Amino acid sequence: MSKQVIVIGSGFAGLSAACFLAKAGHQVTILEKNDCAGGRARKFEAEGFVFDMGPSWYWMPEVFDNFFESFGKKVSDYYELIRLDPSYSVFFGKDDVMHLPAKMDELEAMFEYYEKGSGAKLRQFLAEAKYKYEVGMNEFVFKPSHSILEFADIRVLKSMFRLQMFSSVSAHIRKLFTNEKLIQLLEFPVLFLGATPQNTPALYSLMNYADMSLGTWYPKGGMHKIIEGMVSLATELGVDIKLGEEVTNIYVPNGHASKVITKTGEYQADVVVGGADYHHIDQDLLAPRSRNYTEKYWDKRTMAPSSLLFYLGLNKRLNNLKHHSLFFDEDFDQHAKEIYDEPVWPTKPLFYACCPSQTDDTVAPEGCENLFLLIPVAPDLEDTEEMREKYYNIVMERLERLTGQDVRDAVIYKRSFAHRDFKADYHSYKGNAYGLANTLMQTAFLKPKMKNKQVENLFYTGQLTTPGPGMPPSIISGEVVAGEVDKYCSKN
Repeated sequence: MSKQVIVIGSGFAGLSAACFLAKAGHQVTILEKNDCAGGRARKFEAEGFVFDMGPSWYWMPEVFDNFFESFGKKVSDYYELIRLDPSYSVFFGKDDVMHLPAKMDELEAMFEYYEKGSGAKLRQFLAEAKYKYEVGMNEFVFKPSHSILEFADIRVLKSMFRLQMFSSVSAHIRKLFTNEKLIQLLEFPVLFLGATPQNTPALYSLMNYADMSLGTWYPKGGMHKIIEGMVSLATELGVDIKLGEEVTNIYVPNGHASKVITKTGEYQADVVVGGADYHHIDQDLLAPRSRNYTEKYWDKRTMAPSSLLFYLGLNKRLNNLKHHSLFFDEDFDQHAKEIYDEPVWPTKPLFYACCPSQTDDTVAPEGCENLFLLIPVAPDLEDTEEMREKYYNIVMERLERLTGQDVRDAVIYKRSFAHRDFKADYHSYKGNAYGLANTLMQTAFLKPKMKNKQVENLFYTGQLTTPGPGMPPSIISGEVVAGEVDKYCSKN
Protein backbone atom coordinates (compact mmCIF):
# COMPACT_ATOMS: atom_id res chain seq x y z
CA MET A 1 0.00 0.00 0.00
CA SER A 2 3.04 2.31 -0.30
CA LYS A 3 2.16 5.72 -1.78
CA GLN A 4 4.19 8.67 -2.98
CA VAL A 5 3.56 11.47 -0.46
CA ILE A 6 4.72 15.03 -1.00
CA VAL A 7 5.05 17.13 2.17
CA ILE A 8 5.26 20.90 1.67
CA GLY A 9 7.44 22.50 4.35
CA SER A 10 10.05 21.19 6.77
CA GLY A 11 8.95 22.77 10.04
CA PHE A 12 8.11 20.67 13.09
CA ALA A 13 4.76 19.54 11.65
CA GLY A 14 6.14 18.69 8.22
CA LEU A 15 9.09 16.73 9.61
CA SER A 16 6.87 14.90 12.10
CA ALA A 17 4.35 13.94 9.40
CA ALA A 18 7.13 12.81 7.08
CA CYS A 19 8.72 10.58 9.74
CA PHE A 20 5.44 8.87 10.66
CA LEU A 21 4.48 8.38 7.00
CA ALA A 22 7.88 6.91 6.16
CA LYS A 23 7.57 4.58 9.15
CA ALA A 24 4.20 3.44 7.74
CA GLY A 25 5.96 2.44 4.53
CA HIS A 26 5.24 5.38 2.23
CA GLN A 27 7.72 7.10 -0.08
CA VAL A 28 8.00 10.63 1.30
CA THR A 29 9.53 13.74 -0.23
CA ILE A 30 9.69 17.06 1.64
CA LEU A 31 9.80 20.23 -0.48
CA GLU A 32 11.26 23.12 1.50
CA LYS A 33 11.26 26.70 0.22
CA ASN A 34 14.31 27.85 2.18
CA ASP A 35 17.92 26.67 2.04
CA CYS A 36 17.77 24.91 5.40
CA ALA A 37 15.17 22.82 7.19
CA GLY A 38 13.17 23.90 10.22
CA GLY A 39 10.68 26.54 9.14
CA ARG A 40 10.45 29.11 11.90
CA ALA A 41 12.93 27.04 13.94
CA ARG A 42 15.78 27.68 11.51
CA LYS A 43 19.17 28.88 12.67
CA PHE A 44 21.75 31.21 11.18
CA GLU A 45 25.36 31.93 12.02
CA ALA A 46 27.16 35.26 11.87
CA GLU A 47 30.56 36.40 13.19
CA GLY A 48 30.90 33.41 15.48
CA PHE A 49 27.36 33.65 16.92
CA VAL A 50 24.75 30.91 16.40
CA PHE A 51 21.20 32.28 16.48
CA ASP A 52 17.94 30.37 16.77
CA MET A 53 15.55 32.30 14.54
CA GLY A 54 12.27 31.45 16.26
CA PRO A 55 11.21 29.17 19.13
CA SER A 56 13.31 29.50 22.27
CA TRP A 57 11.17 27.82 25.00
CA TYR A 58 11.39 24.04 25.48
CA TRP A 59 8.26 22.99 27.37
CA MET A 60 6.27 19.72 27.48
CA PRO A 61 9.40 17.55 27.20
CA GLU A 62 7.42 14.30 27.06
CA VAL A 63 6.04 15.28 23.61
CA PHE A 64 9.60 15.30 22.25
CA ASP A 65 10.39 12.10 24.18
CA ASN A 66 7.31 10.36 22.77
CA PHE A 67 8.08 11.49 19.24
CA PHE A 68 11.56 9.97 19.17
CA GLU A 69 10.44 6.89 21.15
CA SER A 70 7.87 6.20 18.39
CA PHE A 71 10.87 5.32 16.22
CA GLY A 72 12.87 3.41 18.83
CA LYS A 73 15.04 6.44 19.59
CA LYS A 74 15.67 8.73 22.56
CA VAL A 75 16.02 12.50 22.77
CA SER A 76 19.53 11.91 24.13
CA ASP A 77 20.45 10.24 20.83
CA TYR A 78 20.23 13.67 19.23
CA TYR A 79 20.77 16.38 21.84
CA GLU A 80 21.54 17.04 25.50
CA LEU A 81 18.79 18.62 27.59
CA ILE A 82 19.49 21.05 30.42
CA ARG A 83 16.79 22.05 32.92
CA LEU A 84 16.96 25.76 33.64
CA ASP A 85 16.91 27.00 37.24
CA PRO A 86 15.56 29.58 37.58
CA SER A 87 13.18 28.71 34.76
CA TYR A 88 12.98 32.39 33.86
CA SER A 89 12.92 35.86 35.40
CA VAL A 90 10.25 38.55 35.31
CA PHE A 91 11.21 42.23 35.54
CA PHE A 92 8.41 44.34 37.02
CA GLY A 93 10.66 47.37 37.56
CA LYS A 94 14.10 48.47 38.70
CA ASP A 95 15.22 46.13 41.53
CA ASP A 96 11.82 44.40 41.30
CA VAL A 97 12.60 41.05 39.69
CA MET A 98 10.92 37.68 40.22
CA HIS A 99 13.07 34.60 39.55
CA LEU A 100 10.92 31.51 39.01
CA PRO A 101 12.58 28.54 40.80
CA ALA A 102 12.53 25.07 39.27
CA LYS A 103 11.90 23.29 42.59
CA MET A 104 8.24 23.16 43.64
CA ASP A 105 8.80 23.84 47.37
CA GLU A 106 10.80 26.96 46.49
CA LEU A 107 8.10 28.05 44.02
CA GLU A 108 5.37 27.71 46.67
CA ALA A 109 7.51 29.71 49.10
CA MET A 110 7.93 32.43 46.49
CA PHE A 111 4.15 32.61 45.98
CA GLU A 112 3.66 32.78 49.75
CA TYR A 113 6.09 35.69 49.90
CA TYR A 114 3.98 37.72 47.47
CA GLU A 115 0.56 36.71 48.81
CA LYS A 116 -0.20 34.97 52.11
CA GLY A 117 -1.99 31.65 51.58
CA SER A 118 -1.10 31.52 47.88
CA GLY A 119 1.29 28.57 48.28
CA ALA A 120 -1.61 26.23 49.07
CA LYS A 121 -3.69 27.85 46.31
CA LEU A 122 -0.88 27.22 43.87
CA ARG A 123 -0.93 23.52 44.77
CA GLN A 124 -4.69 23.44 44.11
CA PHE A 125 -4.31 25.39 40.87
CA LEU A 126 -1.55 23.13 39.54
CA ALA A 127 -3.46 19.97 40.54
CA GLU A 128 -6.38 21.18 38.38
CA ALA A 129 -3.94 22.16 35.64
CA LYS A 130 -2.38 18.68 35.75
CA TYR A 131 -5.82 17.10 35.25
CA LYS A 132 -6.46 19.39 32.27
CA TYR A 133 -3.04 18.61 30.85
CA GLU A 134 -3.44 14.85 31.11
CA VAL A 135 -7.04 14.78 29.84
CA GLY A 136 -6.31 17.35 27.15
CA MET A 137 -3.29 15.42 25.92
CA ASN A 138 -5.13 12.09 25.98
CA GLU A 139 -8.63 13.11 24.80
CA PHE A 140 -8.29 16.21 22.65
CA VAL A 141 -4.98 16.95 20.95
CA PHE A 142 -4.67 13.64 19.11
CA LYS A 143 -8.09 13.99 17.45
CA PRO A 144 -8.11 15.18 13.81
CA SER A 145 -11.11 17.41 14.67
CA HIS A 146 -12.96 16.74 11.42
CA SER A 147 -16.28 16.94 13.28
CA ILE A 148 -17.90 17.74 16.62
CA LEU A 149 -18.92 14.06 16.72
CA GLU A 150 -15.34 13.16 17.67
CA PHE A 151 -16.03 14.87 20.98
CA ALA A 152 -19.47 13.30 21.55
CA ASP A 153 -18.17 10.51 23.80
CA ILE A 154 -19.93 10.93 27.17
CA ARG A 155 -16.61 10.69 29.01
CA VAL A 156 -15.25 13.56 26.91
CA LEU A 157 -18.42 15.63 27.29
CA LYS A 158 -18.33 15.28 31.07
CA SER A 159 -14.68 16.25 31.16
CA MET A 160 -15.30 19.39 29.07
CA PHE A 161 -16.98 21.07 32.03
CA ARG A 162 -14.28 20.09 34.48
CA LEU A 163 -11.77 21.24 31.90
CA GLN A 164 -13.44 24.69 32.00
CA MET A 165 -13.78 25.02 28.24
CA PHE A 166 -16.37 27.78 28.58
CA SER A 167 -14.73 30.20 31.02
CA SER A 168 -11.54 32.21 30.57
CA VAL A 169 -8.15 31.41 32.02
CA SER A 170 -7.99 34.98 33.36
CA ALA A 171 -11.22 34.57 35.37
CA HIS A 172 -10.01 31.21 36.67
CA ILE A 173 -6.70 32.65 37.91
CA ARG A 174 -8.33 35.70 39.50
CA LYS A 175 -10.67 33.52 41.56
CA LEU A 176 -7.65 32.17 43.39
CA PHE A 177 -5.07 34.97 43.42
CA THR A 178 -5.21 38.72 44.04
CA ASN A 179 -1.56 39.77 43.78
CA GLU A 180 -1.15 41.34 40.34
CA LYS A 181 2.41 40.10 39.90
CA LEU A 182 1.38 36.50 40.55
CA ILE A 183 -1.60 36.94 38.22
CA GLN A 184 0.65 38.21 35.42
CA LEU A 185 3.05 35.35 36.04
CA LEU A 186 0.25 32.79 35.73
CA GLU A 187 -1.32 34.50 32.71
CA PHE A 188 1.96 34.71 30.82
CA PRO A 189 2.14 31.13 29.39
CA VAL A 190 -1.14 31.40 27.49
CA LEU A 191 0.40 34.20 25.42
CA PHE A 192 2.15 31.36 23.55
CA LEU A 193 -1.34 30.40 22.33
CA GLY A 194 -1.81 33.69 20.57
CA ALA A 195 -4.66 35.33 22.49
CA THR A 196 -5.25 37.31 25.66
CA PRO A 197 -5.97 35.44 28.90
CA GLN A 198 -9.47 36.99 28.86
CA ASN A 199 -10.20 35.31 25.50
CA THR A 200 -8.47 31.98 26.13
CA PRO A 201 -10.47 29.07 27.61
CA ALA A 202 -9.50 28.13 31.18
CA LEU A 203 -8.63 24.71 29.78
CA TYR A 204 -5.31 26.24 28.83
CA SER A 205 -4.20 26.69 32.43
CA LEU A 206 -2.69 23.33 31.49
CA MET A 207 0.14 25.54 30.20
CA ASN A 208 0.92 26.46 33.81
CA TYR A 209 1.39 22.79 34.61
CA ALA A 210 3.73 22.51 31.62
CA ASP A 211 5.60 25.60 32.78
CA MET A 212 5.85 25.16 36.55
CA SER A 213 5.61 21.41 37.08
CA LEU A 214 7.27 19.96 33.98
CA GLY A 215 9.87 22.69 33.80
CA THR A 216 11.72 24.84 31.29
CA TRP A 217 14.49 23.07 29.40
CA TYR A 218 17.16 23.89 26.84
CA PRO A 219 18.84 21.65 24.23
CA LYS A 220 22.57 22.36 24.37
CA GLY A 221 23.73 23.91 21.13
CA GLY A 222 20.41 25.63 20.53
CA MET A 223 16.79 24.92 19.71
CA HIS A 224 17.76 24.01 16.14
CA LYS A 225 19.30 20.82 17.60
CA ILE A 226 15.72 19.48 17.75
CA ILE A 227 15.32 20.12 14.02
CA GLU A 228 18.71 18.55 13.31
CA GLY A 229 17.58 15.46 15.24
CA MET A 230 14.30 15.25 13.33
CA VAL A 231 16.07 15.72 9.99
CA SER A 232 18.55 12.99 10.90
CA LEU A 233 15.71 10.65 11.84
CA ALA A 234 13.72 11.49 8.69
CA THR A 235 16.76 10.81 6.50
CA GLU A 236 17.38 7.50 8.28
CA LEU A 237 13.75 6.55 7.57
CA GLY A 238 14.25 7.25 3.88
CA VAL A 239 12.60 10.67 3.60
CA ASP A 240 13.98 12.73 0.70
CA ILE A 241 14.35 16.35 1.85
CA LYS A 242 14.76 18.82 -1.00
CA LEU A 243 15.82 22.33 0.01
CA GLY A 244 15.38 25.49 -2.06
CA GLU A 245 12.27 24.02 -3.70
CA GLU A 246 9.55 26.65 -3.39
CA VAL A 247 6.15 25.25 -4.36
CA THR A 248 4.22 27.42 -6.81
CA ASN A 249 1.22 25.23 -7.66
CA ILE A 250 -0.65 22.07 -6.71
CA TYR A 251 -2.07 20.55 -9.89
CA VAL A 252 -5.59 19.24 -9.23
CA PRO A 253 -7.42 17.66 -12.18
CA ASN A 254 -10.83 16.20 -11.30
CA GLY A 255 -10.62 16.79 -7.54
CA HIS A 256 -7.37 14.82 -7.12
CA ALA A 257 -3.94 16.39 -6.59
CA SER A 258 -1.63 14.60 -9.03
CA LYS A 259 1.53 16.67 -8.83
CA VAL A 260 3.24 19.49 -6.98
CA ILE A 261 5.02 22.10 -9.06
CA THR A 262 7.99 24.11 -7.77
CA LYS A 263 10.07 26.88 -9.30
CA THR A 264 12.49 24.28 -10.62
CA GLY A 265 10.54 21.08 -11.23
CA GLU A 266 7.49 18.87 -10.84
CA TYR A 267 6.83 16.05 -8.36
CA GLN A 268 4.22 13.35 -8.87
CA ALA A 269 2.02 12.69 -5.84
CA ASP A 270 -0.50 10.17 -4.60
CA VAL A 271 -1.08 12.36 -1.52
CA VAL A 272 -0.07 15.93 -0.64
CA VAL A 273 0.43 17.17 2.92
CA GLY A 274 0.60 20.94 3.35
CA GLY A 275 2.92 21.76 6.24
CA ALA A 276 3.56 25.33 5.10
CA ASP A 277 1.26 28.27 5.87
CA TYR A 278 -2.31 26.96 5.47
CA HIS A 279 -3.66 30.22 4.04
CA HIS A 280 -0.84 30.36 1.47
CA ILE A 281 -1.48 26.79 0.31
CA ASP A 282 -5.24 27.32 0.27
CA GLN A 283 -5.31 30.67 -1.51
CA ASP A 284 -2.08 30.83 -3.55
CA LEU A 285 -1.23 27.26 -4.56
CA LEU A 286 -4.73 26.05 -5.47
CA ALA A 287 -7.18 27.08 -8.16
CA PRO A 288 -10.36 28.71 -6.74
CA ARG A 289 -12.46 25.55 -7.26
CA SER A 290 -10.02 23.53 -5.10
CA ARG A 291 -9.78 25.88 -2.11
CA ASN A 292 -11.05 24.88 1.31
CA TYR A 293 -12.04 28.42 2.29
CA THR A 294 -12.65 31.88 0.91
CA GLU A 295 -10.41 34.88 1.48
CA LYS A 296 -13.26 36.36 3.52
CA TYR A 297 -13.15 33.34 5.84
CA TRP A 298 -9.43 33.81 6.41
CA ASP A 299 -9.77 37.54 7.01
CA LYS A 300 -12.23 36.84 9.84
CA ARG A 301 -9.82 34.49 11.67
CA THR A 302 -8.17 35.78 14.84
CA MET A 303 -4.48 35.47 14.16
CA ALA A 304 -1.79 35.15 16.78
CA PRO A 305 0.52 38.16 17.10
CA SER A 306 3.46 38.91 14.92
CA SER A 307 6.82 39.74 16.46
CA LEU A 308 9.57 42.26 16.06
CA LEU A 309 12.77 40.30 16.68
CA PHE A 310 16.36 41.39 17.17
CA TYR A 311 19.32 39.02 16.95
CA LEU A 312 22.26 40.67 18.70
CA GLY A 313 25.89 39.71 19.19
CA LEU A 314 27.68 41.50 22.03
CA ASN A 315 31.42 41.79 22.66
CA LYS A 316 31.02 41.41 26.43
CA ARG A 317 29.09 39.34 28.97
CA LEU A 318 25.95 40.78 30.61
CA ASN A 319 25.03 40.99 34.28
CA ASN A 320 21.63 40.53 35.93
CA LEU A 321 20.16 38.66 32.96
CA LYS A 322 19.20 34.98 32.97
CA HIS A 323 18.59 32.66 30.00
CA HIS A 324 14.92 33.78 29.76
CA SER A 325 13.70 37.19 30.96
CA LEU A 326 10.26 38.78 30.64
CA PHE A 327 9.94 42.54 30.93
CA PHE A 328 6.54 43.33 32.45
CA ASP A 329 7.42 46.82 33.63
CA GLU A 330 4.70 48.44 31.51
CA ASP A 331 0.90 48.02 31.34
CA PHE A 332 0.07 44.49 30.17
CA ASP A 333 -3.57 45.35 29.33
CA GLN A 334 -2.62 48.34 27.21
CA HIS A 335 -0.16 46.33 25.17
CA ALA A 336 -2.73 43.52 24.71
CA LYS A 337 -5.34 46.07 23.56
CA GLU A 338 -2.89 47.38 20.95
CA ILE A 339 -2.36 43.84 19.64
CA TYR A 340 -5.89 42.43 19.64
CA ASP A 341 -8.55 45.14 19.98
CA GLU A 342 -7.15 48.20 18.22
CA PRO A 343 -4.14 46.92 16.27
CA VAL A 344 -1.35 49.51 16.25
CA TRP A 345 2.34 49.60 17.04
CA PRO A 346 2.40 49.47 20.87
CA THR A 347 2.78 52.61 22.96
CA LYS A 348 4.85 50.99 25.71
CA PRO A 349 5.54 47.39 24.74
CA LEU A 350 6.28 44.48 26.98
CA PHE A 351 9.15 42.41 25.64
CA TYR A 352 11.15 39.22 26.12
CA ALA A 353 14.91 38.63 26.16
CA CYS A 354 16.61 35.29 25.57
CA CYS A 355 20.30 35.05 26.41
CA PRO A 356 21.25 31.42 25.66
CA SER A 357 24.97 32.11 26.10
CA GLN A 358 24.24 32.42 29.84
CA THR A 359 23.67 28.64 29.69
CA ASP A 360 25.58 27.53 26.60
CA ASP A 361 29.07 28.73 25.66
CA THR A 362 28.83 27.21 22.16
CA VAL A 363 26.45 29.86 20.79
CA ALA A 364 28.78 32.87 21.14
CA PRO A 365 32.53 33.51 20.92
CA GLU A 366 34.45 33.48 24.19
CA GLY A 367 33.70 36.52 26.32
CA CYS A 368 30.72 37.45 24.17
CA GLU A 369 26.95 37.25 24.59
CA ASN A 370 24.16 36.02 22.30
CA LEU A 371 21.00 38.08 22.84
CA PHE A 372 17.58 37.60 21.24
CA LEU A 373 14.85 40.22 21.83
CA LEU A 374 11.16 39.77 20.98
CA ILE A 375 8.36 42.34 21.04
CA PRO A 376 4.87 40.88 20.40
CA VAL A 377 2.96 43.11 17.99
CA ALA A 378 -0.29 42.98 16.05
CA PRO A 379 -0.19 41.18 12.69
CA ASP A 380 -0.52 43.06 9.40
CA LEU A 381 1.08 46.33 10.53
CA GLU A 382 3.20 48.55 8.30
CA ASP A 383 6.76 47.35 8.85
CA THR A 384 9.54 49.85 8.11
CA GLU A 385 13.20 50.13 9.07
CA GLU A 386 12.43 53.38 10.88
CA MET A 387 9.78 51.67 13.02
CA ARG A 388 12.12 48.78 13.83
CA GLU A 389 14.88 51.17 14.92
CA LYS A 390 12.46 53.16 17.05
CA TYR A 391 11.45 50.05 19.00
CA TYR A 392 15.01 48.80 19.21
CA ASN A 393 15.95 51.93 21.13
CA ILE A 394 12.80 51.80 23.29
CA VAL A 395 13.47 48.27 24.55
CA MET A 396 17.24 48.67 24.77
CA GLU A 397 16.87 51.75 26.95
CA ARG A 398 14.64 49.78 29.32
CA LEU A 399 16.88 46.73 29.22
CA GLU A 400 19.86 48.88 30.17
CA ARG A 401 18.00 50.74 32.90
CA LEU A 402 16.40 47.66 34.48
CA THR A 403 19.55 45.53 34.42
CA GLY A 404 21.88 48.43 35.35
CA GLN A 405 24.41 48.24 32.50
CA ASP A 406 25.31 49.58 29.07
CA VAL A 407 24.30 47.21 26.29
CA ARG A 408 23.98 49.10 23.01
CA ASP A 409 27.67 50.10 22.94
CA ALA A 410 28.62 46.39 23.09
CA VAL A 411 26.55 45.32 20.06
CA ILE A 412 28.86 44.09 17.29
CA TYR A 413 26.22 42.22 15.28
CA LYS A 414 22.58 43.17 14.75
CA ARG A 415 19.78 41.78 12.62
CA SER A 416 16.04 42.50 12.82
CA PHE A 417 13.08 40.40 11.66
CA ALA A 418 9.39 41.33 11.52
CA HIS A 419 6.19 41.22 9.43
CA ARG A 420 7.66 41.51 5.97
CA ASP A 421 10.28 38.85 6.77
CA PHE A 422 7.64 36.43 8.08
CA LYS A 423 5.77 36.93 4.82
CA ALA A 424 8.85 36.61 2.61
CA ASP A 425 10.42 33.63 4.37
CA TYR A 426 7.32 31.64 5.39
CA HIS A 427 4.42 33.09 3.35
CA SER A 428 3.01 33.86 6.80
CA TYR A 429 -0.57 35.15 6.65
CA LYS A 430 -0.60 38.82 7.67
CA GLY A 431 2.96 38.34 8.89
CA ASN A 432 1.84 36.43 12.00
CA ALA A 433 4.53 34.68 14.05
CA TYR A 434 2.61 31.87 15.79
CA GLY A 435 -0.34 30.88 13.61
CA LEU A 436 -3.99 30.90 14.64
CA ALA A 437 -4.97 32.19 18.08
CA ASN A 438 -6.43 29.55 20.42
CA THR A 439 -9.66 31.38 21.22
CA LEU A 440 -12.79 29.43 22.20
CA MET A 441 -14.22 29.86 18.69
CA GLN A 442 -10.97 28.58 17.17
CA THR A 443 -10.49 25.50 19.33
CA ALA A 444 -10.61 21.82 18.27
CA PHE A 445 -13.20 21.20 15.49
CA LEU A 446 -13.63 24.97 15.01
CA LYS A 447 -10.13 25.30 13.54
CA PRO A 448 -9.43 25.14 9.78
CA LYS A 449 -9.87 21.52 8.79
CA MET A 450 -7.01 19.06 8.45
CA LYS A 451 -8.48 17.66 5.21
CA ASN A 452 -9.40 19.57 2.07
CA LYS A 453 -13.12 19.27 1.23
CA GLN A 454 -12.62 19.72 -2.53
CA VAL A 455 -9.42 17.72 -3.06
CA GLU A 456 -9.67 14.15 -1.83
CA ASN A 457 -5.94 13.58 -1.30
CA LEU A 458 -4.85 16.97 0.13
CA PHE A 459 -4.26 17.31 3.87
CA TYR A 460 -2.96 20.09 6.12
CA THR A 461 -0.79 20.13 9.22
CA GLY A 462 0.83 22.74 11.45
CA GLN A 463 0.01 25.75 13.55
CA LEU A 464 -3.08 26.94 11.63
CA THR A 465 -4.90 23.64 12.09
CA THR A 466 -5.30 20.98 14.79
CA PRO A 467 -4.20 21.08 17.60
CA GLY A 468 -2.71 24.59 17.39
CA PRO A 469 0.45 26.74 17.55
CA GLY A 470 3.72 25.90 19.26
CA MET A 471 6.42 23.25 18.89
CA PRO A 472 4.76 20.37 20.78
CA PRO A 473 1.32 20.90 19.14
CA SER A 474 3.00 21.06 15.71
CA ILE A 475 4.81 17.77 16.31
CA ILE A 476 1.50 16.23 17.39
CA SER A 477 -0.23 17.74 14.35
CA GLY A 478 2.24 15.94 12.11
CA GLU A 479 1.56 12.61 13.81
CA VAL A 480 -2.22 13.08 13.60
CA VAL A 481 -2.21 14.00 9.91
CA ALA A 482 0.06 11.06 9.13
CA GLY A 483 -2.54 8.77 10.68
CA GLU A 484 -5.27 10.34 8.55
CA VAL A 485 -3.18 10.02 5.39
CA ASP A 486 -2.38 6.41 6.15
CA LYS A 487 -6.09 5.66 6.58
CA TYR A 488 -6.82 7.33 3.25
CA CYS A 489 -4.06 5.35 1.53
CA SER A 490 -5.35 2.03 2.90
CA LYS A 491 -8.73 2.71 1.27
CA ASN A 492 -7.37 3.98 -2.04
